[in-house]
Amino acid sequence: MNYEKRAVIQHQKGLHTRVAAMVVQKSHALSTTYQTTLFFRYKEQENIASNSLILLCSLKIKAGDEVWVVGHGKHAAYVVNQMVKFLESDFQFDNAQIISEVDKLLQDNAFTAEQIFNSMANGLMVSDEHDVVTIFNPAAEEILGIPANAVVGKKVYDVIPNSRLHFVNKTGIPELAYRQVIGSSSTITNRTPIIIDGQIKGAVAIFEDISALEKITGELQEVKELKGQLQLILESVQDGICVVNKEGCITYVNPAYLRILNQQYAQLVGQNIQEISPNGARCNVLSSGKQVLGTISKKKNGVAVVANVNPIIVDGEVTGVVSVVKDITEVQGLMENLNHISAKAEYLEQELWRTKKPNRAFEHFIGRSGKVFDVLAMAAKAAEGSSNVLIRGESGTGKELVAEGIHYASRQGAGPFIRVNCGAIPTNLLESELFGHEKGAFTGAIRRKLGKFELADHGTIFLDEIGEMEKSMQVKLLRVLQKKEFERVGGESTIKVNVRIIAATNQDLEKMVLNGEFREDLYYRLNVIPLLLPPLRERKEDIPILVEHFLNKVSLELTRKAKGIKNDALDILLQYKWPGNVRELENMIERLVTLTEGDFIGIEHLPTYLKEKLITKNKEGSSIVNSEIILPWEEYEKRIIKLALGTYNSYNRAGKALGLTHKTIAAKAKKYGIEKTVSW
Repeated sequence: MNYEKRAVIQHQKGLHTRVAAMVVQKSHALSTTYQTTLFFRYKEQENIASNSLILLCSLKIKAGDEVWVVGHGKHAAYVVNQMVKFLESDFQFDNAQIISEVDKLLQDNAFTAEQIFNSMANGLMVSDEHDVVTIFNPAAEEILGIPANAVVGKKVYDVIPNSRLHFVNKTGIPELAYRQVIGSSSTITNRTPIIIDGQIKGAVAIFEDISALEKITGELQEVKELKGQLQLILESVQDGICVVNKEGCITYVNPAYLRILNQQYAQLVGQNIQEISPNGARCNVLSSGKQVLGTISKKKNGVAVVANVNPIIVDGEVTGVVSVVKDITEVQGLMENLNHISAKAEYLEQELWRTKKPNRAFEHFIGRSGKVFDVLAMAAKAAEGSSNVLIRGESGTGKELVAEGIHYASRQGAGPFIRVNCGAIPTNLLESELFGHEKGAFTGAIRRKLGKFELADHGTIFLDEIGEMEKSMQVKLLRVLQKKEFERVGGESTIKVNVRIIAATNQDLEKMVLNGEFREDLYYRLNVIPLLLPPLRERKEDIPILVEHFLNKVSLELTRKAKGIKNDALDILLQYKWPGNVRELENMIERLVTLTEGDFIGIEHLPTYLKEKLITKNKEGSSIVNSEIILPWEEYEKRIIKLALGTYNSYNRAGKALGLTHKTIAAKAKKYGIEKTVSW
């Protein structure tokens, strides 16, 4: 049953706090006794519970105001009438128990208000009509950095100099959303006066620290600006950019992406890659979470693109992918052109190496022929690394000069260059020579001796005539090559070295390996970078240069000047086979300068054996046509081809001399079984 009735407040002070407490106490007693719920309605507001002191006080009901009492329950009419009668009374009580209950209710509500004040996240400061602070909650302490005991009971303007609470107390004009900096805190404050019965009884300030909020606002502004800049960058770059969310829908494409694919924004954004490209890189990355780089694909419009697709990972979860594409249709054409240009550049670079000494370290090796430049260019390349080098060539071709050049052109150039002639040292002494020995290791070992490998540490060791080394020593040398360590003869400690090995030989090591005379594993260890020096007969264009060099050298040594060599004598030197190579030529020039009386060397000064060999050769050539016996044409052809190849040792030069192509000369030589001696 519902029932309501109007009551007119007769008490001259209205429902102030104590009276309101009496009303709440009376309401509680009636509701409990008659099992009826009571509500109050004031003016046009909603019903409020009759047992809430705070809500009842907040209505600020004055004398003469009308209040509706609403009851719900079996005895609603009776309870409502009793409450209306009570509201219209003068609230005078003589019952000590009732007064005690009212005081307890007030005390409980005071504690409740205090708990509310202390639990507020906002700062609360209340002053009385004399500007004395009466309430200062913990949030106010934290925000302003002032303890409550230093504020409560004191004048507002004494403890907080820039506070405006006393102005509000004086003027009665509220200040809302007032921003103020107090200490290091930036606050937003609402200040309102406390007005009771038309009189200002103090003021309340509720304030909030907005320092963090202002910081976040600033950061948000920076993020907004950064987003704008990023958007501008994405719109400006020439690479196509496509962003896909975790569901596979395209959420963003930049103008470059649209241009490359020749499509419109509406055709792409909102499309699902699972439908338009189920086997593409974007689907792969979205499902696997692993980036895919450098994938090349051809689009429907014929454009070839290369794409880098990366996952977007947030908190360890793949939330999408971003694909960056480049149009490589033109690039592929440019790459083809670049390949042609690179090939030409490589050829020109090789030609430059052929016409220029690779390194000053090789300046002692005299020669300008193509074969010399080729082998020196390869030697210079070998010098850039630290791999073992095997120099092949006949005796007297300058193997030691090339080894020396490799050393001084390499990173080990500042270290020692140690020479060892393996063929000149007896086998029983070679181990001691290479690895050293300890005192007393054998008869005659009266002191410790350091070996060549130890002396060559951080440098280069040149092992000349490596083919002369016996197999027992080859095993020990192999260990040094493999592990860079050895023991002295008679010693127990292992010595580690950092040595580059350059070996040289004039023997056919491959044949020696087949015959079991040279270890195959050692051969492959040494033959990392092979260099084959051409014999002098294969670079005869260098003979005039070498002759001039040796004439100047010998003249300085003998203090005797030879001005030069006559052309007819030089022609004979050019036709000679030079089995001893450059060393033989140097010795001959030294002999000629020493024995020649005049300023120029002529045919008459040349050794007899040289002139006799030339005459014999000429006779062999003339006998082909001077013989009275008529031979078959193929026999003449065979002799002519053999003579030409024996003279020039080159299919090309022999062909030029006979007026034939080098292919024809090679075919005829193969037909007649004529071998041409070449170096490489």
